[in-house]
Amino acid sequence: MRHRKSRLQLNRRTTWRNATIKALVQSLFVHESIKTTLTRAKATQPLVEKLISWGKANTIEKKRLAFAVLGEHKLVQLLFADIAPRFKSRTSGFTRILRLENRRGDDAQMVLFQLTQLTEKAKTEKSKKKSKEQETAEEAPVKPHEEKVHKAEAHVEEKEAKPVSEKPKKAAKPAKKFLGGIRGIFKKERDSL
Repeated sequence: MRHRKSRLQLNRRTTWRNATIKALVQSLFVHESIKTTLTRAKATQPLVEKLISWGKANTIEKKRLAFAVLGEHKLVQLLFADIAPRFKSRTSGFTRILRLENRRGDDAQMVLFQLTQLTEKAKTEKSKKKSKEQETAEEAPVKPHEEKVHKAEAHVEEKEAKPVSEKPKKAAKPAKKFLGGIRGIFKKERDSL
């Protein structure tokens, strides 16, 4: 019987489940904020909290335990040197789960799983990305392409002296949406009759 043995199984066998959680923890420490499903975030949260608590202790024993989980020396160094010192004043609540929209394919609840105290670098990068997106939306239409003429073609044009028609300006393409790449497959000009 399996009384009192509830856990978030993630529909995987044990080793596969552990590998999934390990990959999520590694991504969270590198990027400080990841987009994943609610169930995966809830399954990963206790391990992240434990690792940050070990990082606050900053002993050789805890570093070895963290390496056994993370499997990379760079991540252990990042945890103990950068991430854990941010949470010295806290005893818990190192991560947060912010709900987003449901995923379109299977209607899974998507979340933003992140550390509660982000670095200033991560905050400024997010604001830069937003400002770049706004700038590209406000830019003027694409400039016409300059035609490059080879020497041989230049002599032919001088003899014939025919006017060269310019190509019409193409409007800027809108940003690709969710199925932008797939739409291109089904809307090929060569396939239509």
